[in-house]
Amino acid sequence: MPHLKGLPRILAIAALCSGAIAPDVAQANEISTAGQRLAEKLDSFDVEKHWPAHLHVNWETGEPDGKPEKGTGVHTHCSAFVAAAAKRLGVYILRPPDHGQVLLANAQNEWLESEGAAQGWQHLKDAQTAEDAANKGELVVASYHNHHENKPGHIAIVRPSTKSAEAIAEEGPDMVQAGGHNYNIVSAKMGFAGHPAAWRDHEIEYFAHNLDLRPN
Repeated sequence: MPHLKGLPRILAIAALCSGAIAPDVAQANEISTAGQRLAEKLDSFDVEKHWPAHLHVNWETGEPDGKPEKGTGVHTHCSAFVAAAAKRLGVYILRPPDHGQVLLANAQNEWLESEGAAQGWQHLKDAQTAEDAANKGELVVASYHNHHENKPGHIAIVRPSTKSAEAIAEEGPDMVQAGGHNYNIVSAKMGFAGHPAAWRDHEIEYFAHNLDLRPN
């Protein structure tokens, strides 16, 4: 019997050339054209220079606005950044003024669970599915609800990435986030390090929303 190991790839290439497969569809661990545009959009938000911790910010711009922070403790802006990024991408996620910036990440998690589907959000099964969706150009968030209602959770955006399945299993997908430290690229394991139960106990949830990232 002839060796057929390479046949599926040959058939896939033939199907692509014939138009049977859309060229913008990302295969596993590959980034589609829409995913590349999403990565460019995420980079343009320049999160490492905006939404700084410890300062009150305009949630949409990430610029400090001189207002006093409410409550006590360390103030970070993961949820404000996600809300602002989603708005710029034309997607609604719970945001001011519908909810204040305090404990917004927990509230966004609850909203995604209860009302997100009606607003176009899909609950994804795992980290690999989340990375695949981001690579296809979908807006994907990684969300954690704190066990204590009066303490902040965390939320971030999954970046398109060619990270291997093994690396995703080891440290999670790559993300862009605001927080105690803002990162344009960080693994989920490191990004959620301030919430040990999130990664350790597999409590990070992933949600995706379709985007229209066709060129202008």
